[in-house]
Amino acid sequence: MQQMPDLTVSSEIYEEYDYQTKISPTNKGNVISEFPFLLVNHRNDVKFDEDNDLDVDRPKKEVIKIEHSAKTKLALVGLQVWRGAFLLGDLLIHLGIKGELTGKSVLELGAGTGISSFVTALYAKNVVCTDINVGGILELIKLNANYNSKLIKSQFKVMPLDFMDTNWNQELSNEIKDADIIIAADVIYDDDVTAGFIRTIEKIMNTNPPKTLYVALEKRYVFTIEHMDSVAPCYETFLTLLHKDITGTASSTWSVEQLPLDFPKYFTYDRVKELVVWKMTSRPN
Repeated sequence: MQQMPDLTVSSEIYEEYDYQTKISPTNKGNVISEFPFLLVNHRNDVKFDEDNDLDVDRPKKEVIKIEHSAKTKLALVGLQVWRGAFLLGDLLIHLGIKGELTGKSVLELGAGTGISSFVTALYAKNVVCTDINVGGILELIKLNANYNSKLIKSQFKVMPLDFMDTNWNQELSNEIKDADIIIAADVIYDDDVTAGFIRTIEKIMNTNPPKTLYVALEKRYVFTIEHMDSVAPCYETFLTLLHKDITGTASSTWSVEQLPLDFPKYFTYDRVKELVVWKMTSRPN
């Protein structure tokens, strides 16, 4: 495996809106932000008007309180918050309102600070929040789960899962087997990690189907002399590996589609054109 570049990066969201608070963080060097969102009552008769706005009783304003780093090395970007988590959060609320998370077991991959898992825990029966066990990420998720305990209505568990190691222990294997829905946000930022992610989801999705996977990503463009144009190399790697390596087995069949971003926006962020959501399903033959 190639060593990841030792670059310091900072999420764009901090430049777009002021989420930071004056609350003292638990861990030195971190900050605590509050991310506002609209929480809609879980009703089966929820409707949307012609502008795709909610046609229901006035939504309740809520916040997710997150301790995180303001900037990190590339290898620890999970310690920050990225736009893909908000996009996935919007989708999860939309699915939750429609009842599509009710009674489900949901597994998040590369959860980072845990935002998407906390949103899922409003609606699902079980949530397993996973990430690689480096840089204190798992401890940070547990800390943020305590901050947001009032939002967590499901059984909630934090576990290590490394994209580079698909030799899972029995406990993790059981959770993966039982998972109905898999979610991931902004896990594409390095070619080696992307390749590991593809291998991981292929094995997960072919384990005890049917399963559904939602992946929210932001295409990140750079200008290259080779192409004399702005390209999104990590996203292109994701697409190449997705179409090349994702296959069913003798006992399962896959479908892959890019979803339209026509669901409502509940979180406060810029839903830029570079954001995308992919949906993948595996079904038993």
